[in-house]
Amino acid sequence: MVERGGDVRVMHVEKRTKKELQSEIREHIEAGSAIFSDELLSYDGLESDFKHSVINHAVEYVNENVHTNTMENFWSLLKRGLHGTYISVEPFHLFRYLDEQAFRYNNRKATDAERFAAVMKQVVGRRVTYKELTGKTQEAGR
Repeated sequence: MVERGGDVRVMHVEKRTKKELQSEIREHIEAGSAIFSDELLSYDGLESDFKHSVINHAVEYVNENVHTNTMENFWSLLKRGLHGTYISVEPFHLFRYLDEQAFRYNNRKATDAERFAAVMKQVVGRRVTYKELTGKTQEAGR
């Protein structure tokens, strides 16, 4: 989810089912807000709580203010990072890659130094253990 001109919020979902997607939407977006989506059937029914407009990509990509280009831009950046920079991404770590790309996007107007300082403030007093990083314990003798 991304607010036009604002921040992106990402989370890993197991499936693109109506129940799962709409649960996340309702949790993170204020009722009555305008929502723009593609024609995925999982979004049907959002009209009851939101001002929901749909763009049919088989017909057009933009209709006045209705488009998904802002979110498509974020997905493009994410995919370039996953396939170009990292190459091999374990599903176990996907949420970390999502968080990193969201941080980059949400701090896109900051300088490299400002982003570095923001990261350093967030890591103080935190650590990732080997078990957390790999999902397993260290083997004896290594």
